[in-house]
Amino acid sequence: MSRRPHSSPPPDNEADLRLNCRGCRHFFVTYEPRNPWGCRQFGFKGKNLPAQIVYQSTGMQCAYFSENASVKNSAVSRRKKKSGILDING
Repeated sequence: MSRRPHSSPPPDNEADLRLNCRGCRHFFVTYEPRNPWGCRQFGFKGKNLPAQIVYQSTGMQCAYFSENASVKNSAVSRRKKKSGILDING
């Protein structure tokens, strides 16, 4: 099985590579079976995550990633809960 060479060299530290749009304020779900995800900043829809399409096209991570405020707030509220304690009030 032969592999195709990459058009651009891989990043030095692959742990730093972010190819996930979830949590970005520009990311949206289209509910179209052929193009389920989109990016408002770049103005396109596709069957792969927009960050993956940007990386495949340019060889760089998405420069427009901006964390969504609602995702920040939900992450903070999850951290406040202590494990093993049932909170029925939310």
